[in-house]
Amino acid sequence: MELSDNERSTIVRMEMEKAHKTFADMEFCAKEQKWEAAANRLYYALFHAVSALLISGGQNVKSHRGIMSLFGQHYVRTGLFTSEDGSLLSELVIMRDNADYNLFFEANEEKITPYIEPTRKLIKKIGEFVNT
Repeated sequence: MELSDNERSTIVRMEMEKAHKTFADMEFCAKEQKWEAAANRLYYALFHAVSALLISGGQNVKSHRGIMSLFGQHYVRTGLFTSEDGSLLSELVIMRDNADYNLFFEANEEKITPYIEPTRKLIKKIGEFVNT
């Protein structure tokens, strides 16, 4: 389905709002030391921001793995975003998968907190890129 410019702009804005809300949820979880939930919310905050970026560029977002591929193809390989930005998204996918599904993975402060500030910065960078 082709979106009008107005529809695309609205969806991008809504995705960025969701990214910020989900990041705030992560901060609450971290404060409460709910590290598995914090890992989940951290990934989803970035997921929504990257979705906004892809939608703003006319890419069709269909899956979690698809956003990683499209982000790499259209934004990292072209130099608009850094390889570190791409790696952050990949690492958060793995961490979220482990926190949600791996019984032997222990999400804790030491594993989660190093990702908080880089994720905050990347969400901000994406917001500036899509002008929200």
